[in-house]
Amino acid sequence: MANTGERIALFIDGANLYATAKSLGFDIDYKRLLREFQNKGRLIRAFYYTALIEDQEYSSIRPLIDWLDYNGYAVVTKPTKEFVDSLGRRKVKGNMDIELAVDAMEMADHLDHIVLFSGDGDFRSLVEALQRKGVRVSVISTVTTQPPMIADELRRQADEFIDLIHLANRVGRDPGDRSDRPPPARQQERRPVTPGSVPNEGELEEDDEE
Repeated sequence: MANTGERIALFIDGANLYATAKSLGFDIDYKRLLREFQNKGRLIRAFYYTALIEDQEYSSIRPLIDWLDYNGYAVVTKPTKEFVDSLGRRKVKGNMDIELAVDAMEMADHLDHIVLFSGDGDFRSLVEALQRKGVRVSVISTVTTQPPMIADELRRQADEFIDLIHLANRVGRDPGDRSDRPPPARQQERRPVTPGSVPNEGELEEDDEE
């Protein structure tokens, strides 16, 4: 697709995109992902949303968040809440839907095209509201898994649905390229991420979200 000059913003549901790519058997290369959409138009902003466990001294996803902060992404985080349910099971609550929706509506008047990386059906109403404001909305997820990672109502509402599997060769990490990867999360020491190296979220255990 040629550069059309349209004003584009990316809204990435971090946990959802991580799970979708993992289900398809590849890891996202966020440097390539940013470049892919910079080539499609005038990229105004790329938002990345994720929750972090409250009071945890070190999160395994922190190297990725730090890299994104340094390299062109607007990272939005909030603390999760841990609790034990009635059956004694540990649960983590940390939904970023409201933050994403508020930012999208605030940006809508300055955009022509929003690309939403999520399959969450809760975003159907947001997509409809953005369309009423004249914004074209593309949704990226997948239907190639069983069950599909995208809710049917969200797919139907979108102006365009793009299956992530069709972008794998353009935004996926080369499995043979390990030169700038951090060690697996369980073995990581607490160390800063330099702006030149890209952590691989496939090697980072993202905290659970509901």
